Amino acid sequence: MASTEMFLTKDGKQYVTPLPHPSLQKITTPSDYPVAWICTLPVELEAATEMLDEKHGSFKGDSVDPNVYILGRIGQHNVVIVCLAKGWIGPASAATTVTHMLHTFRHLKLGLLVGVGGGVPSTAADIRLGDVVVSFPGNGSGGVVAWTRGKILPGNEFQLLGPDNDLPPKVTLEAAQRLSGSSGGHSDYHSTFVNSLINKLPKFKSPGRGEDLLYVADYPHKIGEETCQNCDGTRLVKREERTVDNFKVHYGTIGSGDVVVKDGVVRDEISKGCGGILCFEMEAAGVMRIFPSLVVRGICDYSDSHKNNTWQHYAAATAAAFAKDILRNIPSGM
Repeated sequence: MASTEMFLTKDGKQYVTPLPHPSLQKITTPSDYPVAWICTLPVELEAATEMLDEKHGSFKGDSVDPNVYILGRIGQHNVVIVCLAKGWIGPASAATTVTHMLHTFRHLKLGLLVGVGGGVPSTAADIRLGDVVVSFPGNGSGGVVAWTRGKILPGNEFQLLGPDNDLPPKVTLEAAQRLSGSSGGHSDYHSTFVNSLINKLPKFKSPGRGEDLLYVADYPHKIGEETCQNCDGTRLVKREERTVDNFKVHYGTIGSGDVVVKDGVVRDEISKGCGGILCFEMEAAGVMRIFPSLVVRGICDYSDSHKNNTWQHYAAATAAAFAKDILRNIPSGM
């Protein structure tokens, strides 16, 4: 069993528990980790950890910080990975987690918010399950638009809270810009990273294009049915076929709200109100206020009532692999 190392910082005692890994490296201090990788779900954390070229260990901060971190290296960059605590979702929870992280890791230079999201397919953006959406400046925003919905609003309608104009570090946008010019919006390394993860952990493989079903916006899922087996196939949107592994990366605006979107009509209404968005998620609005980051989301559903977890693993894999490719395109020293 690997031994436990302890070292001191100005905040007091800090404990490091090495993970069993052949390339385990000795950790020095939190100041050696300039890159933050933030995720929400356990499946996202697992995919992120598997993207590390070296696993340095797990890390627990002082009494002020309840987070547990995974430390490692991707390419030339030391990375600290944090996942929201179980049951924590939404902008407030994300903001709290990142605030604690910044207390412990005070030399962070850039952040990546990586995980799954709900797609917003349209004639302008042929988004499929397993594709990746990356926040990118445009439409008067820095890549993220915040919105809310609830009983406090007349008719339970949504309300735009406005675009978040905080931009992630320039180096991340430059790396994304370079990758966007490649076929499918990503490099061959992206596919390689995905396939390597699937070869090691087959549960991350694609369910197959036969499981990628997009229904017209106003056709609801049958109540009580776990799958779409009994849904009306004539209400499916006809789309050009894609091969199983032919995922694409889309760059644009991400909608970040305080509730899960599970209605095709509402999905399209919010997208229109936001000036056209590519996907929904729930944490970016909270993170961007505190630590502007590049948001990377693998599409696991279409933000409608037909959503399920079938594509969650594969979407987490494609998002994590893209984030790794971003870091591969950022020079050391930043």
